[in-house]
Amino acid sequence: MSEAVFALHHFGRERARSSAGWQKFVRERLGDDLPAVGEVVSKYQVIPDLLWLLERDGADADSVPPAVRARARRLAQVVFLFCSAGILPYWSQIQARLEIERDVRGRIAITNGVEFLLAGLHPKVTWESSELRVASNVDLDITLDGRGLILSPSLFLPDKTCVLVRSERQSRVPALVFSVPLDLNDLESPPEESEVDGDRALAALVGATRAAALRALSESGTTGDLSDRLGISLSGASKQATVLREAGLITTLRNRTTAMHTLTPLGFALLQRELPAEVASGPGRPGNPRTGELRDGPRPRG
Repeated sequence: MSEAVFALHHFGRERARSSAGWQKFVRERLGDDLPAVGEVVSKYQVIPDLLWLLERDGADADSVPPAVRARARRLAQVVFLFCSAGILPYWSQIQARLEIERDVRGRIAITNGVEFLLAGLHPKVTWESSELRVASNVDLDITLDGRGLILSPSLFLPDKTCVLVRSERQSRVPALVFSVPLDLNDLESPPEESEVDGDRALAALVGATRAAALRALSESGTTGDLSDRLGISLSGASKQATVLREAGLITTLRNRTTAMHTLTPLGFALLQRELPAEVASGPGRPGNPRTGELRDGPRPRG
């Protein structure tokens, strides 16, 4: 979701040649959803106003007025639509570039220590007297209390920018997001395949209902998130998640009463139609979610 929020900001504010190809692709892919995205971009300062999408919602949902809840849900749906159009088709390339950045930073930390890593992380970040300072217009102090800090590179965050997420939604740990320079025109164009054809192919494999649920989890979410995205009941969303998990397409992390669902590499590859060789060359059977091995059994039905 973080790259989707930052990319939405870039989509609405930037008209540079470095992103012309990506902008054109996203507009075409959004189609009838383009006006909804345009409305969000025009009404909100995307990064400060939508940053709450990345953070843990500490408020009791029952205490939030229905109108506010409905507006928040609609905003989340628009960001999810934009993610499907502007991030997911390029995700394998984006992920590869982010992994390179993480590897470089990891080697720096191993070789020279964490303090050296933090001191040279970003022009807006300084490390002094055991305090990490981020140059910002917002006056905010965060005490880690042993929780740690997630360092998260972003390709779509505006250059020379850092964003501090007070409590990242999944891990509930503070996260420092820092920009990594990128010429979006360096991204290779996704395969020329219509979204309709792709949807039909996926639906033919796992069934229309399962395909919709799998696409809805292209961005990790709780059972409630899945329910909202599909417009179905919580029990129905739970059933869909169970089938996808048993097929090895998602994993589920439970924290008390909350279940967070995330695509496995196999699930993501299925969405991208880039199945790993060992899976693509074998029979089309669901995999074991623990070992990744294929197993006999009925295919899930939509």
